[in-house]
Amino acid sequence: MTPDDYGNGDEGGQSPRPRKKRRVLKWFTVCLSLLILATAGAGYFYLEHLNGNLGKDVLNLGDSKLDKSDPNAAGQTPMNILLLGSDSRSSKKNVELGGARGDRERPPLADVQMLLHVSADRSNISVVSIPRDTKATIPKCTDPESQKVYPKTTDKINTSLQHGGPGCTVATWEELTGIPIDHFMMIDFAGVVSMADAVGGVPVCVDNNVYDPQSKLRLKKGKSVVKGEQALHWLRTRHGFGDGSDIGRARAQHMYMNSMVRQLKAGTKLSDPGKMRDLAEAATEALTVDEGLGSVKKLYDLGNDLKRVPTKRITMATMPWQYAPGGYVVPKKDDADNTFALIRNDIALDGKDKKKADAKKPQPSEATEPESEIPVRVMNGTGSALQPPVSGRAGVISEELGRKGFAQATADQTPKSQADTTISYPREGERGNALAVAKAIGLPESSVKHSSGVEGVTLVIGSDWREGTAYPKDAGAPGKKQENKAPDSADALRGDDDKACMEVNPANVW
Repeated sequence: MTPDDYGNGDEGGQSPRPRKKRRVLKWFTVCLSLLILATAGAGYFYLEHLNGNLGKDVLNLGDSKLDKSDPNAAGQTPMNILLLGSDSRSSKKNVELGGARGDRERPPLADVQMLLHVSADRSNISVVSIPRDTKATIPKCTDPESQKVYPKTTDKINTSLQHGGPGCTVATWEELTGIPIDHFMMIDFAGVVSMADAVGGVPVCVDNNVYDPQSKLRLKKGKSVVKGEQALHWLRTRHGFGDGSDIGRARAQHMYMNSMVRQLKAGTKLSDPGKMRDLAEAATEALTVDEGLGSVKKLYDLGNDLKRVPTKRITMATMPWQYAPGGYVVPKKDDADNTFALIRNDIALDGKDKKKADAKKPQPSEATEPESEIPVRVMNGTGSALQPPVSGRAGVISEELGRKGFAQATADQTPKSQADTTISYPREGERGNALAVAKAIGLPESSVKHSSGVEGVTLVIGSDWREGTAYPKDAGAPGKKQENKAPDSADALRGDDDKACMEVNPANVW
């Protein structure tokens, strides 16, 4: 076994060649909070002990942060959680499972990154993975403990964790995707074995006999139930699946996560008190969360929220990507933009969203007041993690609306940050007024939203419209123009698909 097999020789992902080393999966599942909280009735003092096990860190270390998602008409707000896997070897157990003793002092990388989007109405979950070698602009981040300032740089996205912690990875995601992140959950691989055992193993499938000497995975063709370290072997396998890259491994992770959720939904019992205590200890010790999720009670409430989503409405996908020079992958133009836009607009990746209830009846399309009497609040949301806001933008557009007859348009100087330009209205009867404003500036009807978070017709100028007085025809979220589901290049997998099998790399068939 060579040092590269364990991850040595690649200083923070800087190598210009594609890395051939083995990565131990730093695993995360939608059901994690359900598993670690099975001991919630064990008493106050034990829960306080588990709270002490949890690592806590700052949510976002960047200078600029996106505003949180607006609530829908019913007052419900979507939730975006960044799930991170750290390759930390800071503990003896992690070194035993992951090797690379020489890497023990190296700052960890975030090789597994998945965004879990829970819809506002809690009817569906969409999960989007980003390959670890994705070329990304990492914004300036400040380490909250040492106060060291890491300047803005371009590198593989997994190195963002080394720029002060998970809060810098959150800042990088917001810049890359335009999606506001509400929470993060980061795990190292010390608790993976215990979790797989606690549910009695997880069913997986391969389309041929597979043996990957790098990960030690050996399975016969067809379905198997993996437990303990064998589950870890499945999750860390790269060379044995697909083309031997991280892309195939991401799909294997998605299959595993879906299967784990199906196990729990089917009524898998976690009834052994001793086993559950060990599991709770292992999971909480392996877990770092943002301060907003920094207690067992909050994780328990999150788990109950996630339980409401039926398995068939869980969709796992990978950011559409393409290879680039220097050992990078980059977002695939249009397809990646479309995927992120669907998340930003709270549209399910499975394409199964029902039309809103009020869409079944005629909706107001005509203004109920003369344009000169429609109050319009204009806000400047053009700033981002990498770009300062365009000074005076709200004033420019409010003046333009005034010239077009909207005499009640006013500029609101409250700081705002948003990827897509939108017009929101609070009551159904004001939809026609909002549409009239949209028409005046060339904004598509799909950008007009019913939201309980505003008091009147509100125009937020996003970072997609940084100049000019008419909304650019080629701007806006691609998801508004294309089919409202994940593109084929996202390799989407539904949570209830129990027939899926991993394609084995021909070089690893035995």
